[in-house]
Amino acid sequence: MSEPVGIVLVSHSPRLASGLAELLEQITSGAVPVHVAAGTEDGEIGTSYTLISKAISDADRGAGVVVLPDLGSSVLTTRTVLEDHPDSTVVMIDTPFVEGSVAVAATAATGADLATVVASAEEARHVRKF
Repeated sequence: MSEPVGIVLVSHSPRLASGLAELLEQITSGAVPVHVAAGTEDGEIGTSYTLISKAISDADRGAGVVVLPDLGSSVLTTRTVLEDHPDSTVVMIDTPFVEGSVAVAATAATGADLATVVASAEEARHVRKF
């Protein structure tokens, strides 16, 4: 199997993103690189350009990277990183943070390509819980 698409979780809360990363690692049995860019460099609530940039680099194994921000400034900061470092293999996805991340992880774990992983996140927007 080729290298999987990497995942970056961008959140204001290190605890929130770390918990979600733990869930994704269980779902994928650790087969998918999941990196967290959450909070500020000093561990406070917020977002960090530097942490996002590093997480994208760390998650990239050659098959592309999907970036899932939680809300607000995490979206704006991620956009700035992507504008400053354009790369067609790094895609920010507009999807529910938890549901989209689970869909992405499960799809990436199958060895799917970047386009298929992105499509799975888009589909997660319409999945009902009950």
